Order: sequence, then structure tokens, then C-alpha cells
Amino acid sequence: MLAQHIMPGVSTLQLDKLAHDFIKDHGGFPGFLGYSGFPNSICASVNAAVVHGIPTKDPLKEGDIVSVDIGVIKNNKWGDSAYTFAVGEIAQEVKQLLQVTLECLQLGIDQAVVGNRVGDIGFAVQQHAESFGYGVVRELVGHGVGIQLHEPPEVPNYGKRGSGPVLQEGWVLAIEPMINLGTKNIKQLKDGWTILTADLKPSAHFEHTVVVRKNKAEVLSSFLEVEKALALK
Repeated sequence: MLAQHIMPGVSTLQLDKLAHDFIKDHGGFPGFLGYSGFPNSICASVNAAVVHGIPTKDPLKEGDIVSVDIGVIKNNKWGDSAYTFAVGEIAQEVKQLLQVTLECLQLGIDQAVVGNRVGDIGFAVQQHAESFGYGVVRELVGHGVGIQLHEPPEVPNYGKRGSGPVLQEGWVLAIEPMINLGTKNIKQLKDGWTILTADLKPSAHFEHTVVVRKNKAEVLSSFLEVEKALALK
């Protein structure tokens, strides 16, 4: 739904209102609203903002990118997903960053099978991202998700193959590569939420909620509707 509205001139606060109403109209609750004091229903992180961006009245501009991260509670269960959108035409190097981050997500998901370890997910993400010279954020990680938004285990986007907890059948994980065009280092704004890249270069973020299964992870969230909407624009 939001994909149809992301364009130059639209503010992230407008997107927040659309998302809030859509979630409520479909019997869900916007889980981020009030979570540890977060003031809005979506995280909207523009350009150098990695994650946890607070929606504002500032209009998006041609060439921006915006990561939209949404958590929904329905039937007492959490779902968590994020997608980084291009606003109009974006620079080729940023387009590549988005594509590679999406590939990192898939490579991480491919490792989310019974008998592998948490480190196998991080290793797959890190290897791919760093092969392009990108920075892999260390301080923020994926996580278990279900009855709570953040459950064990933590799922870093870096790591050693064969390290960490052994993945068990039925574990539900939010896998979410946060990949920077430049340095891996980050800083936090005074608002207490927004995380920026230290060099202010763009950052991309994609996230799926997945279930660990025997031969292939089951992906509960989907980008299919997003991609359909983007194709119609």
C-alpha cells in the first residue's frame, strides 16, 4: 500500500498516517507506536539514516531512499518487515547498494535451516556485502520475533561460519541486513532514536520474518505486493 505513495513531495509523516490507518483497518495494531516510547507507527529512515528514523513533515525528494520498517501485532503475535524504497530516480551506486542488500537478505535466509548456526546467517550477509566494499552495521542486529518484538536469539549481519546457537525447527527470526555505502560505523541523533551512518553516506535495510525449517526457510513476510505496486508506478 505504501509503495504506491512513496514519491517526491510526500512526507514520511503522511506515510506514517497511511500505515497506521491501514493496519488498524485490517484488525492489527501498529506495534512500534509507543514501543519504548517510540512516537510513531513506522520507522522511516531517509538516506544516511540506517534505522529507527522518526517520521517528519519534510517532503521526500527525487533521488532519496527511504527504509520503511513496520511491526504489526495481530492475534497476539508480531510480524516485522522492512523495505528500502527509491524515491524517483536514484544514483546508480545507490541502486546497486539496494540490490546487494536485498541479495544479502536472501543469502541470510538461505542459511536459516535446521542444524545451521546463527553465525552462518551473519557470515553469508557479511561476505556478500563486504565483497562490494560496503560497511556492515555491527551494533544493530536481527532477532527472534513472535510473542514479543525482540526475542532470542540475536541475529547479527556479520559473524563466523559455524558459530552461535544451533537453529531449531520452528524458530521465528527477523533477518534484517543493514548495509552502508561507506563505513560500517554509526552514530545516534539527539532524538534518541535515529541511527545515522558516521560518514553520512546512504544505508539500505531490508527485513523478512522467517521460520527455520529443515531444508528451506519459510518466509512469512513478502515483497511481492510491494514489487507489484512499484511496477505499476
